[in-house]
Amino acid sequence: MPFEGSCHCGAVTFSVDADAPTSAKSCNCSHCRRKGFLWAFFPREVFGLKSGEDVLTSYGFGRRIIDHVFCSRCGTQAFALGTAPGGAETAAINLRCVPDIDLDALKIERVDGARY
Repeated sequence: MPFEGSCHCGAVTFSVDADAPTSAKSCNCSHCRRKGFLWAFFPREVFGLKSGEDVLTSYGFGRRIIDHVFCSRCGTQAFALGTAPGGAETAAINLRCVPDIDLDALKIERVDGARY
């Protein structure tokens, strides 16, 4: 069943045409650690930006293989876009921006992003 999310101010909204995840990734890279993201990754084709393209700003760091996109009004990063190691285009959804997901019920997988 598709799910939806948004930034804090509501200017950026999105939908994902997939079942809501039951697990999330918690990365320890310098960016994710500071922001406290809980990520779920999906093929780019199931991700849809519903509103807010005009207020999106991008941030890249390190090898710049992930486009960290955030709302220029409230600063929330609801998603990121990138390419998986195998070459597939992906959308990483910050599950903290999806109100219908019970974060306490998620199985959390730790990712050692600091090594990259």
